[in-house]
Amino acid sequence: MDRRSTIGLLTLLLGSPALAQSALTGHGVENIRDHGARGDGRTIDSPAIARAIAAAAKRGGGVVLVPPGRYLSFSIRLRDNITLALSAGAVIEAADPDIHGRNYDPPENYLEEQFQDFGITHVHNSLIYADGASNIGVVGPGMLHGLGLDREGPGDRWWQRKTWQSAKALGISPKEFMLRDANEAAQVGRANKTIGLMNCRNVRLQDFTILQAGHFGIIAHGCSNMALDGIVIDTDRDGIDIDCCRDVRVVNCTVNAPKDDAMVLKSSYALGRKVMCEDILIQGCKTSGYAMGSLLDGTYRLSDYPAPDKIGVLGRIKMGTETNGGFRNVRIADCICTNTRGILIGIVDGGVMEDVAISGIVLRDPVNHPLFVHHAARMRAPRGTPVGAIRRVRFEDIQASGVDPRYPCGVEGFADGPVEDVSFTGIDVQSAGGGTAADAAREPEYRRETSLEVSYLKTLPAHGLWARHAKRLAVRDCRFTTDVPDARPTVALRNVAGAQIDGLSSRKPRGEAVSAKDSSGVVLGDVQVLA
Repeated sequence: MDRRSTIGLLTLLLGSPALAQSALTGHGVENIRDHGARGDGRTIDSPAIARAIAAAAKRGGGVVLVPPGRYLSFSIRLRDNITLALSAGAVIEAADPDIHGRNYDPPENYLEEQFQDFGITHVHNSLIYADGASNIGVVGPGMLHGLGLDREGPGDRWWQRKTWQSAKALGISPKEFMLRDANEAAQVGRANKTIGLMNCRNVRLQDFTILQAGHFGIIAHGCSNMALDGIVIDTDRDGIDIDCCRDVRVVNCTVNAPKDDAMVLKSSYALGRKVMCEDILIQGCKTSGYAMGSLLDGTYRLSDYPAPDKIGVLGRIKMGTETNGGFRNVRIADCICTNTRGILIGIVDGGVMEDVAISGIVLRDPVNHPLFVHHAARMRAPRGTPVGAIRRVRFEDIQASGVDPRYPCGVEGFADGPVEDVSFTGIDVQSAGGGTAADAAREPEYRRETSLEVSYLKTLPAHGLWARHAKRLAVRDCRFTTDVPDARPTVALRNVAGAQIDGLSSRKPRGEAVSAKDSSGVVLGDVQVLA
């Protein structure tokens, strides 16, 4: 890498050319090639990268520079005050343990009960990771290529599973108990994440690209003051997972993830306790579900992935899956979602979701419900955990087109856990229409104990909005159009206590626009009948 390019990258990192020049001449930068890295795509370069990190850490921190080249690597551990700078043309490739040996750092986080999958529980088994570190970063226009990373792993282990046993009752450690399982033992020396972070503070991830990221592109547990900016991820499992974190900004990122979630907020039990995920901003991002690699090569090929529910690709923005600790103070704004599932948020494991605002979203050709709030009682949590709650969720200024007519927007709670204070304002949804009288007469299956996914509901008896077991629902200035006539009402309410519907635009006359059964306090204001 020439000096001019180095100065340019360091200027971005340090804020000014003078500081960049001073850092370079004052040996404030550790070039991994100076520590033996070859970058030839054949040599394992992670030991050299570790030496560069150690040299910078010995001085109290600094920049570890990755110049152009292809660096085959096992686990790289970031330490306090270290920024890994990926130059243009630099690629760190995850080594394949089946070819180069099982030399990734071992999983570290063995728990008496594991309420989430193996992949979520550990971070040391990553290409790049940090555990308890402060003031760290990965920045620059280079690439992380997860060729040697696994996409799968063992599942959860908790009291409701028939096969679960207590390590404590057996008189052994959780780690010993887990490693008696051949599937768990087989994971030692392998890796399944591109970047894994645990209990870190002051984190900056910026401007790099991840291709084929393994199970997770970026997963962070219990981190605070973290900024993700300008990252591009093209993968076939999860893109960005923010779990039990506080004060996180995800801005200007692009994630293509046809076979799993593009961006997801979680509040799992990976930290061994309930932790709220709060003060989160996702803004100006783009998600999609095209075939992996077709974002980066510009072909945008459609993926034929059907998903287990046979509906189609994922690639969405979601809040949930693991919801032990809950969510608070979340804003998702000004994002574009193309050829993905719609935005799904909810609680299923006993946490509380409150004060969520989702606005300025454009959804093009969503493969299922454009917007959905779901409360259920799966309760993958310690024994005795009470059911959770959802309250104060706002959807505003959202455009959805090309919507599958089977899947309107929705709110689904349960009898002893209704969803409270959800509002839809300025929502414009265009779908194909064509719903039948039989569709209008359907009573969707009711499930109290279920996961976050709502595909079990199947075709809903409304073409615009469905709500069941909700309180104080507000629908204002919303427009629901269909390409052809639809026999279903625009809005269908079941077991709703209090609803205000005003400024509704649809092809249905006022007397047919809203269906309310077993509901009370439903106030219908202005209805505009579209031609």
